[in-house]
Amino acid sequence: MFRKVTPGDKALSFHFEGGVCSAEPGDTVALALLVAGIDSCRDSVVSGQPRGPYCLMGACFECLVVIDGVQNLQGCQVQVREGMVVTRQRGGRHALGDTLS
Repeated sequence: MFRKVTPGDKALSFHFEGGVCSAEPGDTVALALLVAGIDSCRDSVVSGQPRGPYCLMGACFECLVVIDGVQNLQGCQVQVREGMVVTRQRGGRHALGDTLS
């Protein structure tokens, strides 16, 4: 399980799948989800199996999420903002923006 070594006193809150998570300023979405105990943030386009953050540096694309309605964002590359809404990436992405099942 991931946890902060030195937790700070300023917390941000964001929404994930209908719940509220907290993060510290500067935390990425992927890190905040892992710290909250959420290890799956998308489903595989091929098999439908749950996938989660792996490299945490933008190389693997396993941490794709939908943030404030924008699909295909790498959670490890986006810093948490107060009140943002994050949902799991389900399926692939159409050229017009809606997801495939």
